[in-house]
Formats: sequence, structure tokens, C-alpha cells
Amino acid sequence: MGADHGANAVTADADCGALADGQGAQDVTALCDILRERIAADGPITVADYMADCLMHPEHGYYTHQEVFGRQGDFVTAPEISQMFGEMIGLALGSAWKAQGSSKNAIVVELGPGKGTLMSDLCRIAPAISGFDQLPVHMLESAPKLRDIQAEAIPGVIHHRDISTLPQVPLFLIANEFFDALPIRQFCRTTAAWEEILIGARGGALNFGRAAPQLFDFLTHRLDDTQPGDIVECCPALTPIIVEISERISVHGGAALIVDYGDWRSQGDTLQAIGDHKMVNPLTAPGMTDLTAHTDFEAIFNSAAPAIASRLTTQGVFLERLGITQRAQALAQKLTGTALDTHIAAHRRLTHPDEMGNLFKVMGLAATTQELPPGLEV
Repeated sequence: MGADHGANAVTADADCGALADGQGAQDVTALCDILRERIAADGPITVADYMADCLMHPEHGYYTHQEVFGRQGDFVTAPEISQMFGEMIGLALGSAWKAQGSSKNAIVVELGPGKGTLMSDLCRIAPAISGFDQLPVHMLESAPKLRDIQAEAIPGVIHHRDISTLPQVPLFLIANEFFDALPIRQFCRTTAAWEEILIGARGGALNFGRAAPQLFDFLTHRLDDTQPGDIVECCPALTPIIVEISERISVHGGAALIVDYGDWRSQGDTLQAIGDHKMVNPLTAPGMTDLTAHTDFEAIFNSAAPAIASRLTTQGVFLERLGITQRAQALAQKLTGTALDTHIAAHRRLTHPDEMGNLFKVMGLAATTQELPPGLEV
């Protein structure tokens, strides 16, 4: 899925100025100018630094000024495809809450809630589990524009910029396409070391290059399953977030569902940019396109202690176990014509192996003394 810049990047000198093959013309955005000035003053930046600025720069970041979600934005996530997705998530979390004693002190939490569509659908189905609809909703969101949109969709929502400010109570959490947007670092293996992929500037254009080879303790184990020239990725922010969630669940109770595209272990260049529903060069128009990378579910699993993590499950299997086909059939009874065709297509897109069904995966977290949310296995 990622743009294939890693295989083409040439080894750069100290200023990372060597131009990678295939890096064509770029749109000169305000953020592009800022990045070039920063590189000129301080030297090349990591892919993680580049992603962070492109997505969350306070004035020119993608999420701070763009209409990014839905058919009028650059991409469509599962909640925008059909209400059934959010409903299934709601039933899974609600069932977990009920199985743990229906605590009135619990909260429902969403990380990276977009326009609030998933939570709106979750709240619609919540009354099906008595009392679940009375729990307060908390959202982790740092973009002011998206906060305003979410507040309109979910009246009374409580926003947070950092997960550490959530109340110390049982939490029932959903993170759908959240971790894929966290900044990553990329490394290219040499014979027995790693060259970090950096972003520099030459001739007025941003370009990929590589730092001098060195050893990294956190990559030592990857020497066993990679060859020279292979690229691996790591997400520095992932582990602290998972550890925080897991510790809270272990102490206070609750459960978490993590839904994203990716697989068990990071290997290969998965950095990708999407603009106007099309794949584009990641260095094209900084701040104007969405940047993501595949989620490393092995890293989530390994960070889950003291909670337990479920077996990695494909989205299609997870949704079918929760009864999405039965829900689709019930909704279809009231539809005809184009509306029915769209509904059928949405069900297929969410569940079919050739669509989102296999590309997207699900992992759950729960305390060692509790069962995992329905649809998942240890």
C-alpha cells in the first residue's frame, strides 16, 4: 500500500541531500517552505518528524485545516461506509461492559474519532444494552476543527489531548484507524546495522536519503528476520499509549478494541500518502495529503502487559462473529433500488476478504481476570 520510496532512496551524505529516484515535482505549500527552512538550519529530519508536522502542524497540518473524512474528503473510513460498523463496535463494548458488572462509573472512549460518525452509531445502538447509553463519552482529539465537529455530533462529549488525563475509572475504548496515523521512523538494513531514512532538501525539493549506518538496540531482534536492503518501521508513540491503556484496564477494569490496517510485524515500506482518494508521493504537498503507515500489531501485543491481548483477527471475521450479516439483512428489508444496492455494497466492503475484510485487523485488550470483548479469542 505504501509509496515505494524506500527501495529507491539512495545512500545520502551527511546532509541527506541525495535525491531519491522518482521524486518528481512538488507542490510548494506553506508547510513545505517551513520544512525546507528547518532542514537548512538543523539538518535532515526523521520520517516521524515529517509526519508529525504534515498531520498536526498548528497552522498548516492536514488534520488542523482540511476536510479529510468522508466522500468529500480524501479518504473514507469504515464508519462512513455504513452505520453497521459503529453499531457492531457498540454491541461488542457494551457486552463487555455488561459482562464486567455494568459499572455506572465507567466511560466510553474513542481515540482519533474523526467526525464522530462511529461514536454516533455506537450511541444509537447503546440503548440495546440497558444502561450502556448512560455512560459519558470521552474522545482523544487534538485538532480544534475536529473537536468542534465532534461536539456537534456527540453533545456532552468530553475532549482530551492526552490519554493520561482520562478519569481513573473503567474504560471501554475503541481506536479505529488511530495508530496508522501515528508518526513512524523507518530504517534500511545494511549487513549488520541500520541506516535511518531521513528527509532532506536539495535544489528546492524535499527528498529521501539515508543516515550513516549504526546499531539500534530496539532493532537487534530484527536482524534475525530481515536481509540487507529490507526496510522496517517503528512507531515511537505506540508503546506508551498501549501501556497506559493496559495499566488502566488492569487496575480499574474495562476493555479496548483496536481496529486498523496492518499485520503482525512491520516489514517493508508502508508509508503512504492519500489526496483526493488517490495515492500520491508522500513528499508531494506537505500538509495537504494524509500520511499513514501500517500498524504493527505485534508491537501492540508485546506492550499489552499487564492486560491480555487477543489473537489478531481480521475485520471481516470479527464483524461476522458479532452478527453484521443479520443486522444487514434486517436493515435491507426497508430498502429498495439504489439504496439497497449501496447497502449491499457497504456490507461487502466491510467484510469481504478482497475488500477491507482481510486488510483491516482487530485486536482486543482486557484485564487478565476478565473475558475479552465478543468476537475475539485469546
